[in-house]
Amino acid sequence: MQDNQSNNQDDYEPENNQEDINVTEDKLWLKITNYAQKAGVKIIYTSLLMWYAYQRKDAPSWAKRIILGSLAYFISPIDLIPDLTPFLGFTDDLGVLGMGLVAIAAYVDKDVRHNARGKLSQWFTDYKDEDLQEVDDKL
Repeated sequence: MQDNQSNNQDDYEPENNQEDINVTEDKLWLKITNYAQKAGVKIIYTSLLMWYAYQRKDAPSWAKRIILGSLAYFISPIDLIPDLTPFLGFTDDLGVLGMGLVAIAAYVDKDVRHNARGKLSQWFTDYKDEDLQEVDDKL
């Protein structure tokens, strides 16, 4: 006898895409604004790529869950390595974000990159395209 609930993972759709798992645009922008220079251009660019990939209508729910989990770790004040630790503080964030980004790479298109680079310029006026290309090359 089957019940009415589906076991298909793609059936997951957050009720409010902006606030699932406490990841909101406001919280992401606040974290980036407060830590952009300390975190560095690669971490911020990776976060923005994931955020704009999440915004895509055609991104499946499994990809959105990966994005939300990765961004929730980045936003969270509780880290494996505290963000204020000199030299190592954002290493764990970069690892989590990087793994998440590679997993959803198919949803990072030209528009996602364009939006991420545009938003990135709010926090970094002088960055090297090679740094962004290094992230893009992993996709």
